[in-house]
Amino acid sequence: MPLGLSTLTLPAPLINEAVKNALLEDLGRAGDITTLATIPEEARAEAVIRARHQGVVAGMEFVRSSFSQTGPGVTIDFKMNDGAVIQPNDIFAVIRGPAQIILSAERVALNYLGHLSGIATATAKFVDRIKGTHARITCTRKTTPGLRLLEKKAVIHGGGINHRMDLASGMLIKENHIEGSGSISDAIHACFQYNRDVWVEVECETQDEVKEAVQVCPDIILLDNMTPEQVRLCRQLVPDSILLEASGNITLDNARLYAETGVNRIAIGAITHSATALDLSMLVQAIPMNSAANDDS
Repeated sequence: MPLGLSTLTLPAPLINEAVKNALLEDLGRAGDITTLATIPEEARAEAVIRARHQGVVAGMEFVRSSFSQTGPGVTIDFKMNDGAVIQPNDIFAVIRGPAQIILSAERVALNYLGHLSGIATATAKFVDRIKGTHARITCTRKTTPGLRLLEKKAVIHGGGINHRMDLASGMLIKENHIEGSGSISDAIHACFQYNRDVWVEVECETQDEVKEAVQVCPDIILLDNMTPEQVRLCRQLVPDSILLEASGNITLDNARLYAETGVNRIAIGAITHSATALDLSMLVQAIPMNSAANDDS
């Protein structure tokens, strides 16, 4: 079976609906009243979005949607694509158009871009740390409610792969399922009988549990909260026909130790639930009215 999903398409309606809700949340009932009070309707502006720190880009389509849904007449010149590495002071995009629209959409656009680029950046750090091994970095279901597809797409931009999208995409047997079934073997058999068209993964915390699981041949064995040495010993117990995954207490400092044990993938919840947003700035400058007229000619 494949290690995990390495491609994910976000439909335009999904992007637009997410942005629409964010704009409704931010603009409230009366819109950006500060901008409406201080900026003439006919004023035009140019805005430049820059990075303050190194990172990996994700979320550019959300920037486009944020400005286009706020109002007409905005043009965006993107200087890079999702997945690109950006350096401090590099330019993401240059936006031109009505000043009221640019200022009103600014925060939603930057929130999406910063959040998703932060996830891509966190993922890329782990991917870089285990470079040269056969392991892949995968995310988990520890995502922001309502933003899972967006965040999992950002993981891919950072070089990672996706674990199951939802509870119906695959079966992951954890300790509570084992307790309810009676044993690891019984839980695996129950999953096989329920639906053999999806993969079955079982979580193991000891070598004895791994030995029991191997006898029933699940698709994946997850080694939970084991040390690198314990993982290495378990690797010897698991045939190549069963994918091996490690998870729990894995950080940038020890990720390579786990990758070098021979596991197929390493699950990191922190790349979605604890990623720091990439710090961005957007500097807006007024365009003189005579220049705007020339631009329109």
